[in-house]
Amino acid sequence: MNRLLQFKLSALMFLEFFIWGAWYTTVAVFMTEHGMADLTHWPFTVNPIAAIVAPFFVGFIADRYFATEKVLGTLHILGALFMFLTPQATASPLIFILLLLAYNLCYMPTMSLANTICFHNIEDQEKQFPVIRVFGTIGWIVAGLGISFLLGSFVAENVRPEETALPLYLTSAASLLLGIYSFALPHTPPPAAGEKVSARSIIGIDALKQLGSKSFYVFLVSSLLISIPLAAYYNFTQLYLEGTGFQNIAATQTIGQMSEVLFMLLMPFFFIRLGVKWMLGVGMLAWVVRYGLFALGAPGSVTWMIIFGIALHGICYDFFFVTGQIYIDKKSNDNIRGQAQGLIILTTYGVGMFIGAQLAGEVFNLFLGSAEALTLQQWQQFWWIPALFAAAVLVLFLILFDDRVISKGEEVDPEEFRV
Repeated sequence: MNRLLQFKLSALMFLEFFIWGAWYTTVAVFMTEHGMADLTHWPFTVNPIAAIVAPFFVGFIADRYFATEKVLGTLHILGALFMFLTPQATASPLIFILLLLAYNLCYMPTMSLANTICFHNIEDQEKQFPVIRVFGTIGWIVAGLGISFLLGSFVAENVRPEETALPLYLTSAASLLLGIYSFALPHTPPPAAGEKVSARSIIGIDALKQLGSKSFYVFLVSSLLISIPLAAYYNFTQLYLEGTGFQNIAATQTIGQMSEVLFMLLMPFFFIRLGVKWMLGVGMLAWVVRYGLFALGAPGSVTWMIIFGIALHGICYDFFFVTGQIYIDKKSNDNIRGQAQGLIILTTYGVGMFIGAQLAGEVFNLFLGSAEALTLQQWQQFWWIPALFAAAVLVLFLILFDDRVISKGEEVDPEEFRV
């Protein structure tokens, strides 16, 4: 892979995740400031709804009729418009949430489209993709630091930038930029051009049929289940930090992405020594430890426990979700690769996060009652719930998963991709 291509793909990932990080880690604080404290789980519900819809859009449109980079650009430009309108609708919570839904319907398909462009243009997924994907994490970090420290100079002295509409407008501007940039990306033709449109292929049934094995199904179910407590982290960590006295909320959360950069670069090393099963298992264990630290650190606002819990994000995300994407790609062939990647996004960011956002929102509102915020004791009780849930998923996965085949008829090299 030449340097120019690597730069283009890295810039794509940087902007893709800069956009997500700019609004995702701040919107709950913004909504609370504008009288929508009991509705903060809805942005994290419309996001997975869009992830559920995304494979149908990608399957019917992007994979068959248009070059991938053109669809990517068009969606980001439309998303920029919807996000620009969103903060202007705070007087009507319903319209605010519907605009976020419209934005996410544009954004979520771009995740699999960005992956498709990368995987189509690289040769060694295990070695090259983590190096490119790490720039997505860097983009998320830059977004968080920029919001807390740079946007802070544009607001009043006692106002957090996360409480204002500036992060949402920043998201809109970055979406427009990536939309324009996408048309300069390497040409990636529609992988299923001329093929008959099939609902089976779009929802991943054909991929399931070819990839199907006991351990693959265990991986798929575990991915869905671990995404349920994941929703609690994305939804409520920003409110938890506010409740425990942190000032630079968006910047503090970037500690997790900083650790993600480190572990992303170390993934080839760990693949060789741990193999896919224990990579996935360690990732799930990190979720258990993180929520446990949040719970133990809540009553006394123990800073090191909270920060260490956030710092575990590198292991939580890379070892499970990025490993899962590579695992799926290694097991797939060219005919089902796009379907398989869409299936895992549908399962995790779609169904799992949807269930998780709704459950976490119900639990949060149960604790909240008529109050404006949770007490520290209530935060402790809240975090033990996803900790125990993640622990149960981990035990289930370790007992049942034992996949030693990368693709049909191809045995795994124990020194390269051990289970």
